[in-house]
Amino acid sequence: MRKDTLIYIGKRLILCFLTIIVVITATFFLMNAIPGGPFLSEKGTSQTILDNLNHKYGLDQPLFMQYINYLKSALIFDYGPSIKQKGKEVIDIILTAFKTSLPIGVIAGIMAIVFGTFFGSLAAVKHNKVIDRVIMVFSTASVAFPSFVIASVLLYVFCSKLGWFPANGITTEGDYSGYILPVITLSMYPTAYITRLTRSSTLDVLNSDYIRTAKAKGVSKPVILFKHALRNSLTPVITYAGPMFASIITGSLVVEQIFSIPGLGRVFIRAITGRDYPLIMGTTIFLTVLVIGMILICDILYKVVNPRVELE
Repeated sequence: MRKDTLIYIGKRLILCFLTIIVVITATFFLMNAIPGGPFLSEKGTSQTILDNLNHKYGLDQPLFMQYINYLKSALIFDYGPSIKQKGKEVIDIILTAFKTSLPIGVIAGIMAIVFGTFFGSLAAVKHNKVIDRVIMVFSTASVAFPSFVIASVLLYVFCSKLGWFPANGITTEGDYSGYILPVITLSMYPTAYITRLTRSSTLDVLNSDYIRTAKAKGVSKPVILFKHALRNSLTPVITYAGPMFASIITGSLVVEQIFSIPGLGRVFIRAITGRDYPLIMGTTIFLTVLVIGMILICDILYKVVNPRVELE
């Protein structure tokens, strides 16, 4: 690995670390600025019990001391115990839910990149022809429809009417039929978006001078498309793929609720409704680390896909 690449990675790692600290700080103070407290929903709780609970979770300390203690713990992924789920650590709850969201998100992300790149390239090659217009109509419709509409339609048709798939998500271990509809739902929007990105970037590349030169030299169309055009048009796709993967592998709030999947998105919703502050902050930081990590990987992939890109 070249020296300039290592320097670039080192600078980005420092920037990533500072970004995580900013997110931790903002999350902590915003959560503490919310009126009320995590124990106010408890019925029949005396002030003595509330004081003991606040002391147990360190909520009776000065706010700055709470922040310093939380920052030290959060940097080593120790988010403390859950307030609502007694006897469980926040990191254990997150990792358990993440094991469910991860395979669904990874499969959906891979499908989105593969099909989106394929259909986008096909639409660019068949520009202004029937197949191009058909692909654009379907991709536009997929972008326009919200995920909860797609999920509801799939649930109604394939679960309620046809009975092909379970309606209550992943029911038994080893039965992967419950993954199919959530994967399709999660992959619809990114597939359509990547299709449009690939089409526009491939059209720009196909109209460039070096492609015309390759055509003049008699280079075959498959070589022009896959070796020259597609490789140079993948940069915007890679830009989008990083945040996309981080977003869908941590679970979709709506999709997991509709399909009753015990993933990270569903856990996050329950943490918000239950005012489980440590779980809310832990999930937010966990997602931030994933997003930053995926963006860093994608920035490095720029150099692999297109060696002419200079890392600064």
